[in-house]
Amino acid sequence: MQPRPAVLIMQPALGLLTPFLETAYRVFRLWEGPPVEAQADIRAVVVIGEAPLDTAVLERLPNLKLIACFTSGYDGIDLDWCAARGLPVTHAPAVNHEDVADHALGLILAARRQILAGDRTLRDGNWRMESRLMTPSMKGQRVGIVGLGLIGEAVARRVQVMGCEVAWWGPRDKPSPWPRNASLPELARSSDILVVACRADQTNRGLISAEVLRALGPNGLLVNVARGQIVDEEALIAALRSGALGQAALDVFETEPVDAARWADVPNTVLTPHTAGATTEAVQGMLGLLMRNLAAAAADAPLITPIAPTP
Repeated sequence: MQPRPAVLIMQPALGLLTPFLETAYRVFRLWEGPPVEAQADIRAVVVIGEAPLDTAVLERLPNLKLIACFTSGYDGIDLDWCAARGLPVTHAPAVNHEDVADHALGLILAARRQILAGDRTLRDGNWRMESRLMTPSMKGQRVGIVGLGLIGEAVARRVQVMGCEVAWWGPRDKPSPWPRNASLPELARSSDILVVACRADQTNRGLISAEVLRALGPNGLLVNVARGQIVDEEALIAALRSGALGQAALDVFETEPVDAARWADVPNTVLTPHTAGATTEAVQGMLGLLMRNLAAAAADAPLITPIAPTP
Protein backbone atom coordinates (compact mmCIF):
# COMPACT_ATOMS: atom_id res chain seq x y z
CA MET A 1 0.00 0.00 0.00
CA GLN A 2 1.27 3.45 -0.96
CA PRO A 3 1.86 5.77 2.03
CA ARG A 4 -0.44 8.74 2.25
CA PRO A 5 0.93 12.02 0.85
CA ALA A 6 2.62 14.27 3.41
CA VAL A 7 1.79 17.93 4.01
CA LEU A 8 3.49 20.49 6.25
CA ILE A 9 1.52 23.13 8.16
CA MET A 10 3.74 26.20 8.50
CA GLN A 11 2.06 28.37 11.18
CA PRO A 12 0.60 27.44 14.60
CA ALA A 13 -2.57 29.42 13.82
CA LEU A 14 -3.43 26.72 11.29
CA GLY A 15 -2.96 23.89 13.75
CA LEU A 16 -6.74 23.47 14.02
CA LEU A 17 -6.70 22.15 10.45
CA THR A 18 -4.80 19.05 11.58
CA PRO A 19 -7.76 16.68 12.15
CA PHE A 20 -9.28 17.58 8.77
CA LEU A 21 -6.02 17.09 6.92
CA GLU A 22 -5.26 13.85 8.72
CA THR A 23 -8.21 12.20 7.01
CA ALA A 24 -6.18 12.09 3.80
CA TYR A 25 -2.59 13.11 4.57
CA ARG A 26 0.32 12.56 6.89
CA VAL A 27 0.50 15.90 8.66
CA PHE A 28 3.61 17.61 10.00
CA ARG A 29 3.65 20.88 11.94
CA LEU A 30 6.70 23.12 11.55
CA TRP A 31 6.49 24.60 15.06
CA GLU A 32 7.00 21.11 16.51
CA GLY A 33 10.37 20.94 14.77
CA PRO A 34 11.62 20.67 11.18
CA PRO A 35 10.33 17.40 9.68
CA VAL A 36 13.82 16.15 8.79
CA GLU A 37 12.70 12.53 8.49
CA ALA A 38 9.94 13.45 6.03
CA GLN A 39 11.58 16.18 3.94
CA ALA A 40 11.51 14.05 0.79
CA ASP A 41 7.88 13.01 1.37
CA ILE A 42 6.26 16.42 1.75
CA ARG A 43 4.39 17.40 -1.39
CA ALA A 44 2.51 20.47 -0.13
CA VAL A 45 2.76 23.16 2.53
CA VAL A 46 -0.23 24.93 4.05
CA VAL A 47 0.26 28.61 4.91
CA ILE A 48 -1.49 31.78 6.02
CA GLY A 49 -1.35 34.28 3.20
CA GLU A 50 -0.30 37.32 5.23
CA ALA A 51 2.59 35.53 6.97
CA PRO A 52 6.03 35.89 5.33
CA LEU A 53 6.93 32.72 3.46
CA ASP A 54 9.80 30.83 5.12
CA THR A 55 11.71 30.05 1.94
CA ALA A 56 14.62 28.45 3.82
CA VAL A 57 12.30 25.67 4.97
CA LEU A 58 10.82 25.20 1.52
CA GLU A 59 14.22 24.89 -0.11
CA ARG A 60 14.83 21.76 2.00
CA LEU A 61 11.74 20.02 0.56
CA PRO A 62 12.96 18.49 -2.73
CA ASN A 63 9.60 17.10 -3.85
CA LEU A 64 7.39 20.05 -2.94
CA LYS A 65 4.59 20.50 -5.50
CA LEU A 66 2.24 23.09 -3.99
CA ILE A 67 2.03 26.06 -1.65
CA ALA A 68 -1.57 26.01 -0.46
CA CYS A 69 -2.68 29.30 1.06
CA PHE A 70 -5.64 28.79 3.41
CA THR A 71 -6.74 32.43 3.18
CA SER A 72 -7.89 34.64 0.35
CA GLY A 73 -5.07 37.17 0.74
CA TYR A 74 -1.54 36.12 -0.14
CA ASP A 75 0.55 39.25 0.42
CA GLY A 76 3.16 37.38 2.47
CA ILE A 77 3.96 35.03 -0.41
CA ASP A 78 6.72 35.95 -2.86
CA LEU A 79 5.05 34.84 -6.08
CA ASP A 80 8.15 35.59 -8.14
CA TRP A 81 10.24 33.32 -5.91
CA CYS A 82 7.63 30.57 -6.27
CA ALA A 83 7.37 30.98 -10.04
CA ALA A 84 11.15 30.81 -10.44
CA ARG A 85 11.07 27.39 -8.77
CA GLY A 86 7.99 26.16 -10.58
CA LEU A 87 5.93 26.11 -7.39
CA PRO A 88 2.22 26.82 -7.92
CA VAL A 89 0.32 28.72 -5.24
CA THR A 90 -3.38 28.38 -4.48
CA HIS A 91 -5.68 30.45 -2.26
CA ALA A 92 -9.34 30.84 -1.25
CA PRO A 93 -10.82 33.68 -3.32
CA ALA A 94 -14.42 34.95 -3.21
CA VAL A 95 -15.19 33.15 0.06
CA ASN A 96 -15.37 35.80 2.78
CA HIS A 97 -15.65 39.18 1.03
CA GLU A 98 -19.29 39.64 2.02
CA ASP A 99 -18.43 38.88 5.64
CA VAL A 100 -15.56 41.40 5.58
CA ALA A 101 -17.94 44.00 4.16
CA ASP A 102 -20.44 43.25 6.94
CA HIS A 103 -17.70 43.81 9.49
CA ALA A 104 -16.66 47.05 7.82
CA LEU A 105 -20.24 48.28 8.09
CA GLY A 106 -20.27 47.26 11.76
CA LEU A 107 -17.09 49.25 12.37
CA ILE A 108 -18.57 52.28 10.61
CA LEU A 109 -21.74 52.16 12.69
CA ALA A 110 -19.87 51.50 15.94
CA ALA A 111 -17.69 54.54 15.35
CA ARG A 112 -20.14 56.99 13.79
CA ARG A 113 -23.09 56.16 16.05
CA GLN A 114 -20.87 55.84 19.15
CA ILE A 115 -22.27 52.42 20.01
CA LEU A 116 -19.41 51.44 22.32
CA ALA A 117 -19.54 54.77 24.13
CA GLY A 118 -23.25 54.30 24.64
CA ASP A 119 -22.71 50.82 26.04
CA ARG A 120 -20.11 52.13 28.50
CA THR A 121 -22.34 55.03 29.54
CA LEU A 122 -25.18 52.67 30.42
CA ARG A 123 -22.98 50.11 32.19
CA ASP A 124 -21.20 52.81 34.22
CA GLY A 125 -24.53 54.15 35.48
CA ASN A 126 -24.10 57.47 33.69
CA TRP A 127 -27.24 57.43 31.55
CA ARG A 128 -28.97 60.78 32.00
CA MET A 129 -32.00 61.79 29.94
CA GLU A 130 -30.85 65.41 29.96
CA SER A 131 -27.49 64.50 28.36
CA ARG A 132 -28.43 62.08 25.62
CA LEU A 133 -25.58 61.12 23.27
CA MET A 134 -26.05 62.75 19.86
CA THR A 135 -24.47 61.27 16.74
CA PRO A 136 -24.60 62.01 13.00
CA SER A 137 -26.98 60.19 10.70
CA MET A 138 -25.55 57.80 8.13
CA LYS A 139 -27.80 59.25 5.44
CA GLY A 140 -25.81 61.64 3.30
CA GLN A 141 -22.41 60.53 4.59
CA ARG A 142 -19.80 60.49 1.83
CA VAL A 143 -18.01 57.15 1.79
CA GLY A 144 -14.77 56.80 -0.14
CA ILE A 145 -13.51 53.31 -0.86
CA VAL A 146 -9.85 52.55 -1.50
CA GLY A 147 -9.80 49.55 -3.83
CA LEU A 148 -12.99 48.49 -5.58
CA GLY A 149 -12.47 44.74 -5.58
CA LEU A 150 -14.94 42.22 -4.18
CA ILE A 151 -14.75 43.68 -0.67
CA GLY A 152 -14.90 47.28 -1.83
CA GLU A 153 -17.91 46.63 -4.04
CA ALA A 154 -19.69 44.80 -1.21
CA VAL A 155 -19.08 47.74 1.14
CA ALA A 156 -20.31 50.19 -1.51
CA ARG A 157 -23.58 48.29 -1.96
CA ARG A 158 -24.22 48.26 1.77
CA VAL A 159 -23.60 51.93 2.48
CA GLN A 160 -25.49 53.02 -0.63
CA VAL A 161 -28.62 51.32 0.72
CA MET A 162 -28.19 53.43 3.87
CA GLY A 163 -28.31 56.63 1.83
CA CYS A 164 -24.59 57.30 1.64
CA GLU A 165 -22.82 58.82 -1.34
CA VAL A 166 -20.14 56.46 -2.69
CA ALA A 167 -16.93 57.19 -4.59
CA TRP A 168 -13.73 55.22 -4.95
CA TRP A 169 -10.13 55.27 -6.00
CA GLY A 170 -7.74 52.61 -7.28
CA PRO A 171 -4.63 52.75 -9.45
CA ARG A 172 -6.53 51.30 -12.42
CA ASP A 173 -9.93 52.38 -13.69
CA LYS A 174 -12.73 49.86 -14.16
CA PRO A 175 -16.43 49.92 -15.03
CA SER A 176 -18.39 50.82 -11.92
CA PRO A 177 -21.73 52.29 -10.84
CA TRP A 178 -19.79 54.69 -8.62
CA PRO A 179 -17.42 57.50 -9.69
CA ARG A 180 -13.66 57.03 -9.48
CA ASN A 181 -11.72 59.99 -8.12
CA ALA A 182 -8.56 61.15 -9.82
CA SER A 183 -6.33 60.56 -6.79
CA LEU A 184 -6.35 59.13 -3.30
CA PRO A 185 -5.88 62.52 -1.56
CA GLU A 186 -8.79 63.88 -3.58
CA LEU A 187 -10.95 60.94 -2.48
CA ALA A 188 -9.98 61.54 1.14
CA ARG A 189 -10.78 65.27 0.92
CA SER A 190 -14.22 64.58 -0.49
CA SER A 191 -15.10 61.79 2.00
CA ASP A 192 -16.53 61.70 5.50
CA ILE A 193 -15.59 58.01 5.81
CA LEU A 194 -12.63 56.37 4.06
CA VAL A 195 -12.72 52.57 3.86
CA VAL A 196 -9.48 50.74 3.02
CA ALA A 197 -10.36 47.58 1.10
CA CYS A 198 -7.50 47.14 -1.35
CA ARG A 199 -5.19 44.15 -1.73
CA ALA A 200 -1.83 44.55 -0.01
CA ASP A 201 1.44 44.37 -1.89
CA GLN A 202 4.86 46.01 -1.76
CA THR A 203 3.68 48.98 -3.83
CA ASN A 204 1.03 50.19 -1.39
CA ARG A 205 2.78 49.90 1.97
CA GLY A 206 2.01 53.15 3.81
CA LEU A 207 -0.46 54.15 1.10
CA ILE A 208 -2.70 55.81 3.70
CA SER A 209 -0.11 58.42 4.60
CA ALA A 210 -0.10 61.48 6.83
CA GLU A 211 -1.14 63.49 3.76
CA VAL A 212 -4.19 61.30 3.18
CA LEU A 213 -5.14 61.45 6.87
CA ARG A 214 -4.92 65.25 6.85
CA ALA A 215 -7.11 65.31 3.76
CA LEU A 216 -9.72 63.14 5.51
CA GLY A 217 -9.62 65.66 8.34
CA PRO A 218 -10.77 66.20 11.93
CA ASN A 219 -14.32 65.02 11.23
CA GLY A 220 -13.28 62.04 9.13
CA LEU A 221 -13.39 58.33 9.94
CA LEU A 222 -10.78 55.88 8.64
CA VAL A 223 -11.85 52.21 8.42
CA ASN A 224 -9.32 49.50 7.60
CA VAL A 225 -10.39 45.92 6.83
CA ALA A 226 -7.56 45.21 4.37
CA ARG A 227 -4.04 44.94 5.82
CA GLY A 228 -2.35 46.94 8.56
CA GLN A 229 0.73 47.80 6.51
CA ILE A 230 -1.35 49.78 4.01
CA VAL A 231 -1.78 52.47 6.68
CA ASP A 232 1.13 54.47 8.09
CA GLU A 233 0.30 53.47 11.65
CA GLU A 234 2.58 56.00 13.34
CA ALA A 235 1.01 58.79 11.31
CA LEU A 236 -2.46 57.47 12.13
CA ILE A 237 -1.83 57.42 15.88
CA ALA A 238 -0.34 60.91 15.76
CA ALA A 239 -3.31 62.23 13.77
CA LEU A 240 -5.81 60.76 16.23
CA ARG A 241 -3.96 62.15 19.24
CA SER A 242 -3.67 65.63 17.72
CA GLY A 243 -7.23 65.72 16.41
CA ALA A 244 -6.07 66.01 12.80
CA LEU A 245 -8.19 62.89 12.17
CA GLY A 246 -11.56 62.41 13.80
CA GLN A 247 -11.87 58.64 14.22
CA ALA A 248 -10.43 55.27 13.21
CA ALA A 249 -12.04 51.83 13.17
CA LEU A 250 -9.52 49.07 12.55
CA ASP A 251 -9.60 45.30 12.16
CA VAL A 252 -5.98 44.97 11.00
CA PHE A 253 -2.66 46.26 12.30
CA GLU A 254 0.93 46.66 11.19
CA THR A 255 2.06 43.96 13.65
CA GLU A 256 -0.31 41.19 14.68
CA PRO A 257 -1.20 40.37 17.38
CA VAL A 258 -0.87 44.02 18.27
CA ASP A 259 0.38 45.10 21.71
CA ALA A 260 -2.68 46.48 23.49
CA ALA A 261 -0.54 49.14 25.16
CA ARG A 262 0.12 50.71 21.76
CA TRP A 263 -3.53 51.75 21.50
CA ALA A 264 -4.41 52.17 25.17
CA ASP A 265 -4.42 55.98 25.16
CA VAL A 266 -5.29 56.60 21.50
CA PRO A 267 -8.67 58.37 21.40
CA ASN A 268 -11.68 57.87 19.14
CA THR A 269 -10.97 54.31 18.04
CA VAL A 270 -12.90 51.08 17.55
CA LEU A 271 -10.56 48.08 17.35
CA THR A 272 -11.19 44.41 16.53
CA PRO A 273 -8.61 41.57 16.40
CA HIS A 274 -8.53 40.76 12.65
CA THR A 275 -11.88 38.98 12.70
CA ALA A 276 -13.65 40.61 9.74
CA GLY A 277 -13.55 37.52 7.55
CA ALA A 278 -13.63 34.92 10.31
CA THR A 279 -17.12 33.52 10.07
CA THR A 280 -18.03 29.84 10.38
CA GLU A 281 -19.25 29.75 6.80
CA ALA A 282 -16.16 31.49 5.41
CA VAL A 283 -13.76 29.17 7.22
CA GLN A 284 -15.69 26.17 5.95
CA GLY A 285 -15.40 27.55 2.42
CA MET A 286 -11.66 28.08 2.81
CA LEU A 287 -11.22 24.56 4.15
CA GLY A 288 -13.18 23.13 1.23
CA LEU A 289 -10.99 24.90 -1.32
CA LEU A 290 -7.84 23.91 0.55
CA MET A 291 -8.79 20.23 0.50
CA ARG A 292 -9.74 20.35 -3.17
CA ASN A 293 -6.47 22.03 -4.15
CA LEU A 294 -4.42 19.54 -2.12
CA ALA A 295 -6.27 16.63 -3.71
CA ALA A 296 -5.71 18.05 -7.19
CA ALA A 297 -1.99 18.47 -6.55
CA ALA A 298 -1.69 14.92 -5.20
CA ALA A 299 -3.42 13.59 -8.33
CA ASP A 300 -1.41 15.80 -10.72
CA ALA A 301 -4.74 17.32 -11.81
CA PRO A 302 -5.44 20.99 -12.60
CA LEU A 303 -5.54 23.13 -9.46
CA ILE A 304 -8.88 24.63 -8.43
CA THR A 305 -7.88 28.19 -7.48
CA PRO A 306 -4.29 28.88 -8.57
CA ILE A 307 -2.76 32.33 -8.26
CA ALA A 308 -1.30 33.60 -11.51
CA PRO A 309 2.36 34.66 -11.28
CA THR A 310 2.99 38.37 -11.24
CA PRO A 311 3.61 39.77 -14.77
